[in-house]
Amino acid sequence: MQRFIALIIMVIPGIIAVIGIKLMRDVLFGVLHSPFIKLWLQFLAGAIFFAVGFAFVGGFIFYRDRKRNKVQPRFSKKRPL
Repeated sequence: MQRFIALIIMVIPGIIAVIGIKLMRDVLFGVLHSPFIKLWLQFLAGAIFFAVGFAFVGGFIFYRDRKRNKVQPRFSKKRPL
């Protein structure tokens, strides 16, 4: 059950990032979706969705790798003396 919850936590930001890519792609083809009134506003929302989703997934992977000591020494946690 714990792994399933972790999978859901990782899938939701991934879906948000995919929606952001779709919104930005639709701007290139001139497709305006209903909640947006301008194309540039739709592109900005898509860029924000993509950045937030990508940052969450990347941060999770970085945190997991740091915990398992699989990162370069400059990224590892500094231990107090």
